[in-house]
Amino acid sequence: MRVQKWTLALAAAGLVSMPVVAEEQPSPILTALSSTTISGYVNVSAIWNPGSGNAFVPPYAFGAGKQDGFNLDVAKLTIERPLDEGQWSAGYKADLIFGPDANTLATQSTGTAADFGIKQAYVALRAPVGNGLDFKTGVFDTVIGYEGFDAGSNPNYTRSYGYTIEPTTHTGVLMTYQLMESLGLSAGIANTMGPVINARSPRAESHKTYLGSLAFTVPEGGGFMAGSTVYGGFVEGFGGPTDDQANFYAGITMNTPVTGVKVGAAFDYVDDVGGAEGVNARSYGGYASFQATEKMSIHARAEYADLDDFYGSDIFAVTGTLQYDLWKNVLSRLEVRWDHNASGNESFGGDTVAGGPDLKNYWTVAANLIYKF
Repeated sequence: MRVQKWTLALAAAGLVSMPVVAEEQPSPILTALSSTTISGYVNVSAIWNPGSGNAFVPPYAFGAGKQDGFNLDVAKLTIERPLDEGQWSAGYKADLIFGPDANTLATQSTGTAADFGIKQAYVALRAPVGNGLDFKTGVFDTVIGYEGFDAGSNPNYTRSYGYTIEPTTHTGVLMTYQLMESLGLSAGIANTMGPVINARSPRAESHKTYLGSLAFTVPEGGGFMAGSTVYGGFVEGFGGPTDDQANFYAGITMNTPVTGVKVGAAFDYVDDVGGAEGVNARSYGGYASFQATEKMSIHARAEYADLDDFYGSDIFAVTGTLQYDLWKNVLSRLEVRWDHNASGNESFGGDTVAGGPDLKNYWTVAANLIYKF
């Protein structure tokens, strides 16, 4: 109830009496939103490729169309009510993305690029089974991979070939369960390998995609290894009109005795890429990170990608990233990347598509700013 200031003054002087009203109750809408959080980021970049000719760029995700200029990569808005500690807890999450990278993720159910996408949108539920059985139903991130879509959560700005050959999102249901404090598992069923929302396999109504993972974290008593993680997972399902595709992943992130230094490794294997029988791909990646100061860190990645079957060449790539967080809430990075055709072919560069590629080596220099809110 709103009361004007002059009415309050008259009441204080005894000239008028105030009405007796029941205590106002909070709005049901406000009550429902009280546990909802809003977060996100804006990701921009500037990329320069020394030399001339960018008709053929390395086939890693988010590479094409950004050479030699300034870019809005993506803006993300997350609206979430996370699960609480209750036995019958419920919540939701919606990750909305805007900008060119939304088209690269390609979750649009219409199949039409629109600089907009739904990265995740699911209902989260918990059932009081054992230590608590959690479910995600809707659109959710895949269960495998060392890197993810969000550049700010990765050690480097550009993505690895391992990320490029992995699925990204699925529409279905995912169950997670913590077997013990240091060991958790997940298992799920989805419509397809993804990422198109609500897509269906044309081969049979019952044809689905299956996914699972297992994660082990070294407990506190593990000395300098405490907090290190070992992870493995698979995704198998519809890849094309005639055959399935299967992705297998194994990765480790390990603390070291040297303060501030972490190392990691990742292995990806894809069997029957795109449902093409006998077409396979592999990626071997090594990572190292050094937290030099509170604000400055250095990250390196070396990767060998066996892409002969569908790209025609193997690729060796080295990436170095200097991160210095000068501004509050801003992640700022400078990165240099070298992609080399390990098969000896000229597969990069070229002034025109008709003229063909003319480089065995491709250099990328990138500056990246991400404001997180």
